[in-house]
Amino acid sequence: MLEIHVEEVETHTLCRPSGEIDAYTVGAFREALANLASSERLLIDLADVPFMDSAGLGALIGGIRKVREVEGAVAVSCPRQTLLRLLHTTGFDRIVPVTESLEEALEALDEQQAEASDS
Repeated sequence: MLEIHVEEVETHTLCRPSGEIDAYTVGAFREALANLASSERLLIDLADVPFMDSAGLGALIGGIRKVREVEGAVAVSCPRQTLLRLLHTTGFDRIVPVTESLEEALEALDEQQAEASDS
């Protein structure tokens, strides 16, 4: 079973899914990300996701695109080595910053906003 916790923090929106993201649970994940599409600064924390298949990866990419369409910044925090390998192997980390800690992800959000304001 997948649970998705969303928290509005002072500087960003935190989306923290908990559970496996696969063909059976991806609908809820996709819906949660769609609801966060207007976020200016979205941090997705995958610390409590032990497994993600291609459906989950697709939902993640789709959600990120929606945030970026409205000029939002997105970063992914993933301390789990197996998921981290998946994100690196698939090239996901080339479209969005992927870090091992929340602190690094927040720094990546700051860097994205600085780059956007320089443009």
